[in-house]
Amino acid sequence: MNSDGPTIYVDADSCPVKEETYRVAKRYDLRVILVAAQWLRIPTEPWLEIQVVKEDGQLDAADDWIAERAGEGDIVITQDISLASRCLESSARVIGPRGVPFTPESIGEALAGRELMANLREMGEISGGSAPFGKRDRSNFLQALDQAVQAIRRGR
Repeated sequence: MNSDGPTIYVDADSCPVKEETYRVAKRYDLRVILVAAQWLRIPTEPWLEIQVVKEDGQLDAADDWIAERAGEGDIVITQDISLASRCLESSARVIGPRGVPFTPESIGEALAGRELMANLREMGEISGGSAPFGKRDRSNFLQALDQAVQAIRRGR
């Protein structure tokens, strides 16, 4: 494991791209920490670890754990917009499972969109969730994660 490279933190409870993250991390010799509210089965690799964070009555314990540790030069994989915002404040790079990076420029719009959708659901105007996760999403994620690792290595 290369201690000089970024650490990849994965908001793992509902992450659909864990296997893709492992592939990129192995290629670049990077450390991966999966953070979850419950134990998950993971491959036995020296660069891969699971951190189970569960506190009674605290739904965001795993998010708090990630936000307290991720910083400049690290990558966070999450679809949680609030967690993404907190990690961006610490200068971490954040990528959603569909391969869309969260940036300081885009996070305000993402937070506003989340609030709007919550209000529309509450009023009964919309129901259902996101489109099904597919091969194209996995491909977009792999490309975005690879680009993020390379950008960090180049110092950008």
